[in-house]
Amino acid sequence: MWSIVLMGLGGLLVGGALSFRQQGRPLWTQVSFYVLAAMALLAAYLLTLPGA
Repeated sequence: MWSIVLMGLGGLLVGGALSFRQQGRPLWTQVSFYVLAAMALLAAYLLTLPGA
């Protein structure tokens, strides 16, 4: 259940980073959204491993 929520969050964060890119926002906002998305997707993956 939580892995699905985290995957959705990761997708929203990637979408936000792409939106910021189109708006011409500072690079650090885009990078931070991509990093948070990667962390959410990694957490979702780790929750799918056996024993979690």
